[in-house]
Amino acid sequence: MSAYDGGRGGSGAPGNRDRRDERGDGRRDASGRQRSAARSRGDRTRTSQAPSQRRKRTDPARTAAFDVLREVAESDAYANLVLPPLLRERRIRGRDAGFATELAYGTLRLRGRYDAVLATCVDRPLTGLDPALLDVLRLGAHQLLGMRVPVHAAVSETVALARDRVGAGPAQMANAVLRRVSERSLDEWLDILEKEAPDRLAGLAVTASHPLWIARALREALVGNGRSADETADLLAADNAAPRVTLVGRPGLVEASDDDVWGDADLVAGRWAPTALRLEGSDPSGIPAVRSGVAGVQDEGSQLVTLALAGIALDDGAETGERWLDLCAGPGGKAALLAALAAERGSTLVANEVAPHRARLVRGALAAVPDGVVEEVRTGDGREVGAQEPGAYDRVLVDAPCTGLGALRRRPESRWRRTPSDLAALTGLQRELLTSALDAVRPGGVVAYVTCSPHLAETHLVVDDVLRRRDDVERLDTPAAVRAAVRPGADIPLADRTDVQLWPHVHGTDAMHLTLLRRRG
Repeated sequence: MSAYDGGRGGSGAPGNRDRRDERGDGRRDASGRQRSAARSRGDRTRTSQAPSQRRKRTDPARTAAFDVLREVAESDAYANLVLPPLLRERRIRGRDAGFATELAYGTLRLRGRYDAVLATCVDRPLTGLDPALLDVLRLGAHQLLGMRVPVHAAVSETVALARDRVGAGPAQMANAVLRRVSERSLDEWLDILEKEAPDRLAGLAVTASHPLWIARALREALVGNGRSADETADLLAADNAAPRVTLVGRPGLVEASDDDVWGDADLVAGRWAPTALRLEGSDPSGIPAVRSGVAGVQDEGSQLVTLALAGIALDDGAETGERWLDLCAGPGGKAALLAALAAERGSTLVANEVAPHRARLVRGALAAVPDGVVEEVRTGDGREVGAQEPGAYDRVLVDAPCTGLGALRRRPESRWRRTPSDLAALTGLQRELLTSALDAVRPGGVVAYVTCSPHLAETHLVVDDVLRRRDDVERLDTPAAVRAAVRPGADIPLADRTDVQLWPHVHGTDAMHLTLLRRRG
């Protein structure tokens, strides 16, 4: 038996808890762990448990998941950037690595649901708990309600984690709270949460673990793009499903049939993009093609919008010798695909990125592109390019900074960081970047406005507002461009509109938005 089914631990059930000690109110020993109330009073009375039953440490996988949650909370880090190197550093592999990954990501995705459950099992507001203890409780709740971990193992191992990382008193509280959580099944808890919600959307938001404002915005986005509001539940569920790893084979640099560069990776063709390969596994870092830069990790929706921009014809029919611009290039996935396509066409690419550290990532992503294709990777404000280089480019990609609501399945922590107040600053920036791009493209050239968000304020309203102030721009048939870009025989479902909105629950991609615009002469 393993640590996951309780083979290494006892019951983990401590004695009676002192409620004052649950608050984490300063009783710390020299190593920073919180002491129980009895030990704070100098009471050395032992509990009835044998020492072997009072486990002080949990297994490495659970500890890793806890450390990821703390790093995400304390440093605004992204779990997908923190967890892989942590697993490598601690040599956590195989089944343990898979367990740690599901525990960390699943807890982050379903945090809202678990907080609602925990709130009914704790006799004070969750905001009054030690944040580290609250993360422990969330991890325990996910094991009980979201994973196939036996109750005794989930409770005892989580209590051991609390004792090791938070303190003895909080461990007592964790034991009591998690036993209350375990008294009901997931379906029973979901039924309780739905009945307590003030309306249907609020119930859906809490059970599907999305902030209410995001659930409302996604429902509005569905309707605004010609879909039914009844799809909201499916969309939220798709956000909570762990996405498969999708690779891009950069054209001209690698072929899917090049077995020597793919190693023993288990790959199948993507659903839509001819450049996409789905990895039947979770760690692409060991694949030679990825290490060398001829391939990379890139969502299929991201590939499609890039292919659509590169494939659409210009007014004068020129297809070689063009200058392309990626206005907001970091971290470099779309830039690398554009550069590979430009190399095949005898065109060149300028990659612009405002943040120096992201510009370095772009240079790394472009490392495998043939010499002479990339004119430069520059660090600069994209809002100024149109004025500095008017009409200098044939194709411009504006992958605008956005709320990222289209990638919640990949970055689950972002749903808890974003607020409605973020929209005002972002949409203002998006308008300025799109305006700059339209100034930077030559008459007859094409601009692709892209966001990884379906929010209407970041998509339709931005484009409508910018075009309302100009008479030199026309909307192109974006669905036709996307259909032309998909692999032969793929019948991609798209709405009858001039723009394209992809959806996780429909297309299996991130919720990418694309509007193609031509500057008239």
